[in-house]
Amino acid sequence: MTTSERELRELICEVGRRLYNKGFAAANDGNISIRLNEREILCTPTGVSKGFMKPDDLCVVDYQGKQLRGIKKRTSEILLHLTAYRENNKVMGVVHCHPPHATAFAIAHEPIPKCILPEVEVFLGEVPIAEYETPGTQKFADTIKPYVNDSSIAILANHGTIAFAKDLMTAYFNTEILDAYCRMLILARQLGRINFFTEQQTRELLEFKKRLGIDDPRLKGENCDLCSNNMLRSGYSDFVPSAYAFPEWDKTRLTQETHDKVECATPKAPPELERLVQAITDQVMAAMKAA
Repeated sequence: MTTSERELRELICEVGRRLYNKGFAAANDGNISIRLNEREILCTPTGVSKGFMKPDDLCVVDYQGKQLRGIKKRTSEILLHLTAYRENNKVMGVVHCHPPHATAFAIAHEPIPKCILPEVEVFLGEVPIAEYETPGTQKFADTIKPYVNDSSIAILANHGTIAFAKDLMTAYFNTEILDAYCRMLILARQLGRINFFTEQQTRELLEFKKRLGIDDPRLKGENCDLCSNNMLRSGYSDFVPSAYAFPEWDKTRLTQETHDKVECATPKAPPELERLVQAITDQVMAAMKAA
């Protein structure tokens, strides 16, 4: 069934009200968008509370961010949305906001631990943290590039979250799931003890996820340690935050015994970079021998 642009405008307004009522977008915070077609994106305006938008307030832009239609000015963070659409043609809806518990992890640069809650493993999987850049800039938008094809939601350091999915409601629900999970983690940490799934229990969840038709990059590696450090960190970006609040997941789980397994999940450096590193290593070794 074809959905009209008017219906999509109403859907964005409904998601905006949910964000506002949940406390995920205070005052005029946050922005929402939907891919209309190969030429146009429907998005929220700047300077308008997401809880009080009307369908006619929304804007239509092209894939360069130029406004095509709308009486109000488009969101100042449209470049972030456009990056998600350009990098992954399956993305049809994007939600960016500041859910308090998830944003607490963003402020602390605390990696999101995994292998703890079944719903998170199945519906979210890996949750990366993108490096901080000034909001509204292309450099800021580029921070999510490494993750758009291997995750469904990302934390933006010192900023908030961005969810990108096959439809807008899925992006919104993933935002809800992440913030609820972060709240549970904070509460459990206050109790003092965090219990993790075993490797086998996690594998069973990923097999269930596979049957649901939901992709997970951990399914692509045959010998990966499923509960090791988040595989969307080292190798995806130079920004690799380490855990402070949940060190038992981030550090002690990554033992020498599992090191080789974790490597299978990390993207390899380009061949030319590997050759350069090897050449430098050879020169250093030769110099040491000559000395």
